[in-house]
Order: sequence, then C-alpha cells, then structure tokens
Amino acid sequence: MNMKPLLLSAALVALTLPALAQNAPELDVMSAEELLPLAKAEGTVTVYAFTSRIAAVEKAFEAAYPGIDMVSHDMSSTEQITRLKAEASAGIASADVVYISDAPVVFKDLLEPGLITRYVPPRVASLLDENEKSPLLAQRLSTKVLMYNEEANPSGAPVKNLWELTTEPWKGRVIMVDPLQRGDYLDLMTELVVRSDDMAQAYQAQFGKAITLDDEIETAGEQFIVDLFKNDLILVSSTDDVNAAVGARGQKNPPVGFTSYSDRRDNEDEGWALQVVNTVVPANGIIFPAVLAISSTAKNAAAARLAIDFLMGDDSSTGGAGFKPFYVAGDYATRSDIVSHPDAVPLADLKAWSIDPSATAKIRQDVSDLVLSLQ
Repeated sequence: MNMKPLLLSAALVALTLPALAQNAPELDVMSAEELLPLAKAEGTVTVYAFTSRIAAVEKAFEAAYPGIDMVSHDMSSTEQITRLKAEASAGIASADVVYISDAPVVFKDLLEPGLITRYVPPRVASLLDENEKSPLLAQRLSTKVLMYNEEANPSGAPVKNLWELTTEPWKGRVIMVDPLQRGDYLDLMTELVVRSDDMAQAYQAQFGKAITLDDEIETAGEQFIVDLFKNDLILVSSTDDVNAAVGARGQKNPPVGFTSYSDRRDNEDEGWALQVVNTVVPANGIIFPAVLAISSTAKNAAAARLAIDFLMGDDSSTGGAGFKPFYVAGDYATRSDIVSHPDAVPLADLKAWSIDPSATAKIRQDVSDLVLSLQ
C-alpha cells in the first residue's frame, strides 16, 4: 500500500489547522464533513455544560467520531459564568464549547466583553427563527415552572392561581432553589416583576379586589415575592432537592415547587410523581433558551464547531443521538423540523412566560437585592 498520499494528506491538515484556527469565518461555513479531519487533528474538545446530560452526549459524540475525545464538565450556569470570567482574567484557556442558560447574564457578562462567540452550524441555520440564532445559538428551550405531585392529586393540579401560594393553606409548602445560588431561578423571580400587570390581574381574580402594595414596594410582582417569602417559602440548594420533596410517592400532603418540567423524565427511576401545573394563572413559570457558544480562547476550534453541530441533532425528526438526552417531555427543540415529544404539553399550550433577556437584565439586580433582603 502506498502511504505517501495518506502522509501528505495528514501533513496538509496539520499545516492548515493553525491557520484555520485563527480564521473563524472560514471554519464557520464548513460542513461537519469538512470540519471532521481538522477536528481529528485537534483530537479533543472541552465542553462546559449546565446539565448532567452532557455525559450522555459525550458518549454519543465519541461513538460518532472515534479519535476525538470530548471532555465534559457539568456545572451550573452561575458556576460557568464565574469560572469563565476568572479564567479570562488569569489568561487561562480551558473551555472550547460553552453550553449554558441564564441568557440575561450570559449576553451581558460573557458575550458583550467577547469571552464567548456565536456559531450557528450552516446545516441548521434555515431551521431556526432569528431570535434562536442571534445573539447566540439556542439549542433548546428549557423551563422553570410550578410542579406538583400527581399521585397525591389525582384530580389535577392543586393550584389554580399563583397567589394561592401566599395563603395559609400553602404556608411552608412551596419549595424552590435559592434564587441567589442559581441564576435560572433568579430569572424566574425577575419575570414575576416584569409581568407585574399580569400579576395584578391575577390578584384581583384570586381575592376579588385590587392589589394593595406594601410601603417601598412598587409592583405586583415584587409584592408576590414578598408575600411568598412571608408564607415561609422553602429554599434548597439543588433542583433534585425540589423534585424529591415535591414528587416523592406516598405523600399525603406534598408541597409544590418550581423546578424543571423536563425532570419528569426521572419519575420512574427516582420514584417520583412530578407533573406540571398547567392550569394556573397568570403563568406557571418561565421558558428560556439553552444556548451554545464557542469560547473566544478555544484551542480546538474545529472540534468545537463539530461538537455544536452534533448537539443540534441529526437530520431525523427526533434529532438522533446528539439530541436524544434532550428529547424528553418538557424540553423543546428550537429546530423547526424536530417534532415535539409525544408526552409533552405542546409548547403553544404551555402556560409559561418566554423571557426577554434584555428586559430581565435591566431589573435583575434589583430583584436580587429584594430577595437578599427577604432571606
């Protein structure tokens, strides 16, 4: 066998790679097939991800692309933001791909100062709405919504109006992750304030009178947060703690809690009976983008783009191996050609508010200060 052509090809890839790594526009227009030899020459890709499901993606990616090692790190969006900023200040280049939520902070603290850059695989660009590919690529929509125990409530959700959660029957029976520890939950609190007109109308519907605000409280959303804390809101450190407290089977009078709708996927394995509250006014929580970006200091630029292409799913109607961990009830693909999970409430029927990251960013710190004052 004549090895010269193979050796020559490998040499050309090795020579071309450094130049392309500095030329993102050229890499950005390449197909996965064109990126592959360059990615193989790099040999590895490091992914920071806000979900433990990245472990399943890692396994599937390495099976699809032997010879490229995906190194994944599971950490919350808040932890990622802190780490990426610290690494940038120290001149450390660790991450290649950033898979993250908490868009209001990501856009302001990571994208604006240039710590991450946008990449949209050409293959999927036409399948996304403009706001799903700018300012960053949204891989899916995730949630933080009110959930209940359907075993203990066989007739349906025990809450019809969010303001019920501030009344005596729910005292000490509402649970969520501390919003000051996890940004997605602070985004939820912030959205309640952004939607204060809706919250005022819901108050009127629940109590039959117009809302009266406490001194120094300016909006109905802020008043709801104050009243919720006064009613002994329980704060925990992790989503799993919420899920277990709300969803554990065998309870007679379980709490309700704000958590991820997609965590219903673990009901059977964990012995939970989680279900989404979808008959509540004015909304059950928020829906927000899970975004993908490339670190501005990525050492493996081709492999980073190949990994993002993989995470967007293949050309099948369910997204194949790359999207399989996210093809569950409660996660919604941004790609228009991936069909909704059959067990999910259709996105159009989900009673959650879609966040506007720019609107959230404007008042997020004020809401954080309010929450801190109540703890």
